[in-house]
Amino acid sequence: MSEHTTAVTAPAGTIADAGDGPLLQVRDLRLSFGGVKAVDGLTFDAHAGQIISVIGPNGAGKTSAFNCITGFYRATGGEILFAGENIMKRLPSTIAKGGLARTFQNVRMFREMTVVDNVKTAMHARISQNVFDAILHTPRYRRVERQALEDARGWLDFVGFSHDEDLLAAQLPYGEQRRVEIARALASQPRMLLLDEPAAGLNHSEKQDLIDLIRRIRDLGVGIVLIEHDMGLVMNISERVVVLNFGREIADGTPEEVRRNPEVIEAYLGAEETEEEGQ
Repeated sequence: MSEHTTAVTAPAGTIADAGDGPLLQVRDLRLSFGGVKAVDGLTFDAHAGQIISVIGPNGAGKTSAFNCITGFYRATGGEILFAGENIMKRLPSTIAKGGLARTFQNVRMFREMTVVDNVKTAMHARISQNVFDAILHTPRYRRVERQALEDARGWLDFVGFSHDEDLLAAQLPYGEQRRVEIARALASQPRMLLLDEPAAGLNHSEKQDLIDLIRRIRDLGVGIVLIEHDMGLVMNISERVVVLNFGREIADGTPEEVRRNPEVIEAYLGAEETEEEGQ
C-alpha cells in the first residue's frame, strides 16, 4: 500500500486556499455535563498546512472538544472561530460545508452502500442538482454525476485504497474502512481536517502508511488536528502538541517541549511509559 499512496495526487482544484493567519481559533472552550467539566478552558490556534495533536489520558476531554468544534455538542462557554467566523451555534452540516471536516473515533460508514458511494455522499452539499434533473437524468445531471464519480475515485486513489470500489463498506477490513472514511472527509473539500484516533486498530505497516497520508494531506494546504494515543506517531508527525488532563489544558508546545514538561510526564507520558514497561 505504501508504494501506491506515494504516487498519486489529489483531484485538481479541490482544496480551497485558506489565506494567512490562524484558520481555527479555540478560545477558553468549556463544556459541562451537570457538575462534570468535560472541557475546561481549552485554547489553541490551528493554521492551514499545519499538524497539531491533542493528547491526554482517557477521559481528558479530547473527543468532547472535537464534538464542540464540529457542532455535535453545544459548548457551555468560550469561543470557536473558523476562517474568522464564530461557528459556536452552527449545525454540523453547516460547519462541514464551510470547510471543517472530521473523522470519528469509531468508524462511521454507510455499511450497506458501496465504497465509492460512501465517498460521494460528502459531495452532496456542493453538487448543483434539482429534482427535475434527478428524475429526468438530464445532461446536467449526468455531467455532475460523472464528475462526482471521478472525484470520488481520485480521493480513493489519494488515500491508497486498493480494493474494489463497488464493495459494500461492511465488507472491508477495518484499516481500509479508515482509509475510506478519510477519503470521504477529503471529498467535502475541507480547509481543516480533524482526525479522531485514526491509528486505532491499525498494524505497524498501516500506521506508517497513515503517517505518509497525513503528511500528504498537510502538503495540500489542509490544516490537521489529530487526537491520538500512539505517542510514537504523535511525536513523529506533529508540529505542535496540546495536552489535556481532566478537561484542562496543561501544555501546548513542540513535541520536544511537551516531552520534557514535568506536568505532562506526571499526568500522561509517565503513565504511558509505565504501562509499556509492564507489558
